[in-house]
Amino acid sequence: MAVHRIDAPGDPGLQPERTALAWGRTSLAIAVNALLSLRAGLVLGEGSLIAVGALLFAAAGATVAVAAVRRRQLSGAILTITPPRWALPGVAAATVLATLAGIASVLVEGGSG
Repeated sequence: MAVHRIDAPGDPGLQPERTALAWGRTSLAIAVNALLSLRAGLVLGEGSLIAVGALLFAAAGATVAVAAVRRRQLSGAILTITPPRWALPGVAAATVLATLAGIASVLVEGGSG
C-alpha cells in the first residue's frame, strides 16, 4: 500500500480529529477486553486466558502508539492519509484474538460450573 499524502485543506473540518479519536477508542476497547480476559483467567485458573489477556494489553499499547502517530500524521500542512502498513492487519488480528478470548472464557466458565 503506497503512502498517500495531500496538502492540508484550509479547513479540514473535524475528520482528522475523528480519525485519531477512533484509534484511541479502539485501543480502549482492546484494553477492556484484555482486562476481561485476565479476570476470567485469574478467576478460573486458566493460564491460556491470562496469556491472551497479556497479548491483548500489548495490542492495546500498540494501538495507542498508532493513535499518536495518526494524530501527528493528520495535523500540519501535509496530511498522510494512509495509516501505517501494519496497523490495519494488527488491529484486525487483535479483534479476532479478543473475540476468541471472549468465546473461550464463556466456554471455560460454562464447562466448570
